[in-house]
Amino acid sequence: MTTFSEDNRYGSSVSEKRLNRIREVINNKQLDLTLIIENIHDPHNVSAIFRSADTVGIDEVQLLYTREKFPGLHPKVTVGSAKWIKQNRYSDPKVLATEMKARGFNTYTTHLSKDAVSIHDIDWTKPSAIILGNENRGVSTEMTDLADQNIIIPMFGMVESLNVSVATAVILFEACRQRIAAGMYPNPHLETEWLEHKTDDWVKINFQNRLG
Repeated sequence: MTTFSEDNRYGSSVSEKRLNRIREVINNKQLDLTLIIENIHDPHNVSAIFRSADTVGIDEVQLLYTREKFPGLHPKVTVGSAKWIKQNRYSDPKVLATEMKARGFNTYTTHLSKDAVSIHDIDWTKPSAIILGNENRGVSTEMTDLADQNIIIPMFGMVESLNVSVATAVILFEACRQRIAAGMYPNPHLETEWLEHKTDDWVKINFQNRLG
């Protein structure tokens, strides 16, 4: 039988164990780390990216679609992670880039070029937005021009590329590694009011999921 804490203000809508888990995850949220998914075609790739984003505490993902349709997500691939991540949709690269700059983000393109810097040489503890391009075309020239830096994943085999969802996971966990070392998990900069509102929202989502 599920038990509920006497100080659980949400009543029977959420168990004490589940509420503690929700609070733990929310306290690890990295509000200054985000992804920009640009025209990635395969819904399976997008879904896998969302799953990786959730595991490192990303709170929101930017979807920039100018040539492809906005993707549907596969629940079996996301394993439910998408419902815990906010999605912001854009169709204008300049609007997105301007908003990222206004919010203090450094933007990085996963783009093979002479000036590209290894992901291990980037300071991922700073506000960072990682741009991920289409499986065939890569990141658009427009977004590359608007970004602060091109980045690469060092590779030592005959194959010089990774699937976009795998590449995303590699980059995110380098960022995560640096942030763990810097004491950013749990996140000491989250405001109490934000934490309370986020918990309220997630309890509602959890309750709706229980109802099916």
